[in-house]
This record gives sequence, structure tokens and C-alpha cells, in this order.
Amino acid sequence: MIAAFTLGMVGTAAAADIDGQWARGDGNAKVRIGPCGSDICAINTWIKPGTPSEKEGDKLVMSIKPASKGTYAGTAFDPQRDLTYKLTVTVDGDRMTTKGCVVVGLLCKGVEWMRIN
Repeated sequence: MIAAFTLGMVGTAAAADIDGQWARGDGNAKVRIGPCGSDICAINTWIKPGTPSEKEGDKLVMSIKPASKGTYAGTAFDPQRDLTYKLTVTVDGDRMTTKGCVVVGLLCKGVEWMRIN
């Protein structure tokens, strides 16, 4: 998964919680999350050399809506792999967890993120 996401339309106030720069917990990627048209995009801004199947500039287009305080749910489209994921994003201050699932929710992966400046 691209740095792991999926989103739809989110109001500006809600989107502010996830907008910004994030570093993946394994230290292999950094992304910038922000509006792109009516959706939200996560774009790889840095990939650790040698990290397979990811590169700077890869984008994940998310169509998500607030589900509860700090949690968003919806879908994400990865144009590099032509895959759509069911996505849940949970934001708690400077920490974020993304969980993307494919194959009718049978294959899921969770990723931890930390907000960076």
C-alpha cells in the first residue's frame, strides 16, 4: 500500500486533523496529506532508499468521512497499483493509525504514523 490510506469528502475542519506531514512508524516513508480536489491525498515526499515498490510522488486518493471523534472511514484509491482499499484513519494528536483492507476485508494492514514539522 502506498503509505497506506483511502478518503472521500471531508469537511475542512475535520480534514485539518489529518492535514500535514507524517512519518511512517517503520521509518521508511514520509507523506504529505492534504486536499486534492474534492478528496484528500497522501503523497510520498520521501522514501528510504531500497524500500521496494514505493517511490517519491506516489499518491493515495482518499474518500473518507468522519465516523467518530478522531476517526475517519471510507475508501482509498492507489493509482500506481490500480487498487481500491477500504480505509479507516484514526488521529490522536500527533499520532495516526491507518488500516487498509482489500479482498472484501480479508487482507488488512495497519500502519502507525507520527506527525512531523
